Amino acid sequence: MLAFIFGDKYSLGEIVRHYWLIFPIAFVAALIGTVVCRKLALRLGVVDYPDHNVKTHAKPTAYLGGVGILIGLLAGLAIGFWILFRQQSHILANVESQPGGYDAKLQDWRILLGIGLGAIIACSIGVLDDIFDIKPWQKLLGQALAAAAIFAVGIRPNLVHLFEFINIELPESLNYILGGPIVLFFILGATNSLNLLDGLDGLCAGVTAIITGAFLLLALSLATWSHSPIGDPIRLIVSLALVGGTLGFFPLNRHPAKIFMGDAGSMLLGFIAGTLMILFTERIGRWSVAVIIIFGLPILDTAVALARRFVNKRPLFVSDRGHIYDQLMDRGYPLKKAVKLSYVMATVYALIGLIAAQIRFYQAVILFVLLVILSGYVIWRKGFLHMPPIPQPKQSPPRDNQSD
Repeated sequence: MLAFIFGDKYSLGEIVRHYWLIFPIAFVAALIGTVVCRKLALRLGVVDYPDHNVKTHAKPTAYLGGVGILIGLLAGLAIGFWILFRQQSHILANVESQPGGYDAKLQDWRILLGIGLGAIIACSIGVLDDIFDIKPWQKLLGQALAAAAIFAVGIRPNLVHLFEFINIELPESLNYILGGPIVLFFILGATNSLNLLDGLDGLCAGVTAIITGAFLLLALSLATWSHSPIGDPIRLIVSLALVGGTLGFFPLNRHPAKIFMGDAGSMLLGFIAGTLMILFTERIGRWSVAVIIIFGLPILDTAVALARRFVNKRPLFVSDRGHIYDQLMDRGYPLKKAVKLSYVMATVYALIGLIAAQIRFYQAVILFVLLVILSGYVIWRKGFLHMPPIPQPKQSPPRDNQSD
């Protein structure tokens, strides 16, 4: 079984030996950074106040946790940067330019710099929103700038192989043009999905850690097969840095949370998760289907919230308690149990995604379609699309204008 998952080009031990240091450095840096950010947020008054509706925490809680995650992520990327310069083995060597995918003409360290720059942009926009409550179009513009940072260094899906699958030759110029909107779609989708999932103590961080852990397993598998001389190390470095940074933040965010990640954290995590999903589409195939399945819970939660509002004719982009985790709590589940159930759902999607990565492309597509149908059926059957009617204001009885 393991021989089917891991290749014989490089052993798992060889891969881990190259990159293991990234995780503990990212973890420790995020933990220390989060502690410092909490003290800074409390001193500056950057706190989130409960509203007893969407924000149900008991007391004002520090923001800026996302900056702590960013510190851990950048520390991990810096170690990966150092590794790429230090190692001289074939697995880290640059190759000649190939059509499609993220451009092999660019050295891998430049790709890491682009990812780091995009992470800083995404987190900074989130910080501005946490402090000044900026307008939605300003947040979308910031997310688009973050997407532009990775597109500029050549991170984009390779559609050539997908069109070859349907016997169409795609010109490289058109492949490049089509790549831009797809990158933007992935970044905006992942960023806003995780932003919407950030509603309970430890929920977004824990789910992201599970998703990134599955991404890491996929990256390890591809690296042992020597799938890509540039893609393999980049995927490993980013996955290890993200899971380390997220877990370093988690101890202070689990219930009862001492600090929230805020939009700074959810936008950062969404940006990196979206970037990883694009990195796995260097060649369109079962791997690209697998990462979408692994990211299934945030996609499902966003789809349920929007579908629930649409079906009940409510504004699509007005916050309510329509998310899966909110509905679990409204049905009597305590916070900790609702979060644990969300972890279980995220794990199930991650495991199914890992299975999809080991079968043929058409089989993975069939599995994806069946999973979408099954998830939709369960959501409908369990009443997650139901919304109680808006209470109507009481009308006073009509006045009798006749005099006695």
